[in-house]
Amino acid sequence: MNRQAVYRTLGMLGLLAATLAATAARADETLKVEQSIEVAANPARVWSAIGDFKGLPGWHPAVAQTDIANGEGNRRGAVRTVTTRDGAKIVEELLAYDGPRHSMQYRIIDSPLPVADYVSTLSVERAGNGSRVVWKSTFKRAANAGADVDDAKARNIVAGIYLAGFDGLRKVLGETAQAAR
Repeated sequence: MNRQAVYRTLGMLGLLAATLAATAARADETLKVEQSIEVAANPARVWSAIGDFKGLPGWHPAVAQTDIANGEGNRRGAVRTVTTRDGAKIVEELLAYDGPRHSMQYRIIDSPLPVADYVSTLSVERAGNGSRVVWKSTFKRAANAGADVDDAKARNIVAGIYLAGFDGLRKVLGETAQAAR
């Protein structure tokens, strides 16, 4: 092989290595999703609708059942199994719960969702005469996510779950839909 062919081959190998390193770095990238809505109800009323770790079926339209599999309801370390209306199961652990401050944080232990290292916070704060509900998370795209699931699609899936929940919450509160932010 001549010198020029060797340099070209080394250059191509270098480009391949750089591409693989960039792809691996993107797979490790922490993704974020945050959605919020404002509702007319006061924070205590909103929290009474969404603040129970096992209470998802009461306000999220995609959830059929939530069972506490380990621990106690709203106590740190409680583990819930969420069963969706289509039969999917998501196992989550409560990391922090602050009823007076209307906030809970949890992580996904096991899920069919294309996410890994998922940690989410659901909170309610006063906004004027009503409330602002904030649902946010950080996560990575799961290594075993299908080829059709890129970072944007993973974020859209999570955001869609939050928006559907907000629609259900509005219905429980007797409020009409508004644009989520």
